[in-house]
Amino acid sequence: MALETPNRTRSRTNPRRRHLSGQDGPTDKEREYLEIIYYLTARDEPVISARLADWMGVQPPTVTHVVKQLEAKHYITRNERGEISFTPEGFAKAQEVVRRHRILERFLVDVMRMPWHLIHEEAVRLEHALSPMMETQIEKLVGESSTCPHGNPIPGMCKEYMGKVRLDEAPAERQFTIRRIIEEAEEDSELMRYLQSNDLMPNSQFTVIDSSTAFGVTLQRRNHNITVSPEIAAVLWGDVEPLERPIE
Repeated sequence: MALETPNRTRSRTNPRRRHLSGQDGPTDKEREYLEIIYYLTARDEPVISARLADWMGVQPPTVTHVVKQLEAKHYITRNERGEISFTPEGFAKAQEVVRRHRILERFLVDVMRMPWHLIHEEAVRLEHALSPMMETQIEKLVGESSTCPHGNPIPGMCKEYMGKVRLDEAPAERQFTIRRIIEEAEEDSELMRYLQSNDLMPNSQFTVIDSSTAFGVTLQRRNHNITVSPEIAAVLWGDVEPLERPIE
């Protein structure tokens, strides 16, 4: 009598089986590049391979390889100067990636109460495995938040970046309200921990006491001064307003 092989039969239709990305869709690495291209495009910065290599911390040939893959899949185009632009399909895919990442960050802070400086890395781990159904449920828990915890806009919830002045360019004797932290800084968990421990976070207000291109920016809050380096000041963007009363 022939032996039955039920396991083999079930494996063909087992709903628990892992589903890998199709060849026509972006790989995890390509999604990373789409995300970075989206950030640079949204900030009106030139998108070239050298800039991508600098952000990713890789050699130019690595970037060239991935960029060619994105071109082959019709997500991006390049002009004669090598500047990268999205196709409509590429923009939609990148927007989807960024939206998912920032909603996850919001969820990790607002619902899971995770340490603020660790949420970017955790969101990166989760976003590749998140199903559309889970994304919808998480979005409901997040509510109507318009930005990620770092102050950067969630696509579909907020149209533009808040904060038009970079801290290292803010004039002295003005009130500075932090609105956002640039995306590159999010990837440095030690820097994010430093910002959190010193309350250098979105919606925090300070008085700019002094500013130096060599030594950084001195801020005052509740009679406490802190001087941040030029490098740290460059990642903080916000709004500048006149002081209610002059610094004595």
